[in-house]
Amino acid sequence: MTRAAVFDVDGTLADTNHLHVTTWWEAFRQAGHHVPMHAVHRAIGLGSEDLIEHVLGPDRDRSRDAALSAAHTTLYGTYSDRLPAFRDAGKLLRTLAARGWTVVLATSAAEAELSALRRAIDADDAISATAGAADVEEGKPAPDPVRLALERAGTSADRSVFVGDTVWDMKAGTRAGVTCVGLLCGGVPRADLTAAGAAALYADPADLLARLDSSPFGATSPPA
Repeated sequence: MTRAAVFDVDGTLADTNHLHVTTWWEAFRQAGHHVPMHAVHRAIGLGSEDLIEHVLGPDRDRSRDAALSAAHTTLYGTYSDRLPAFRDAGKLLRTLAARGWTVVLATSAAEAELSALRRAIDADDAISATAGAADVEEGKPAPDPVRLALERAGTSADRSVFVGDTVWDMKAGTRAGVTCVGLLCGGVPRADLTAAGAAALYADPADLLARLDSSPFGATSPPA
């Protein structure tokens, strides 16, 4: 049985969380909702519908959700040709693949966004599969995206590690029974990631790569 290295993308492999904060904030503003940016930041990592629910609450006019999501997609899309990958993000994925890990992306990003992110990371040769927002009924913090990633990798939770940057990532991975690694580069406090289930914390992909042998990736048993 193979080992799976499952990665979130936004805020984990690409420095895009604050782009999402800004473009969601502007989408809300255009729709007449004046919400603080910190409230938006706390919801980053959720799928669009869940993010709107988290920020505006259940008593909103739900008929406007699709327009809000479309506005964010349009605003964020203006950055699609210059999304910044974190240092050594691609190298980390290629190193894990070379060591026998099956690398899978588990993300809330829509298909067009994910394509732009993959171009930025530039490690398609190391990525075996993806589990995107359109592939599951419930996104993070439900375990569905992580479980689908494991299914596509052909392995089990006890032979896998999930890397993410948000509370929602850690909750999804924990509920799927996977060892969770938290990265601080998405802007979420270390205490919040630990409380949500992170077994280990690193500054960013470069820090994780530098300490890979002592990380949960080094502790997980090799393939039989």
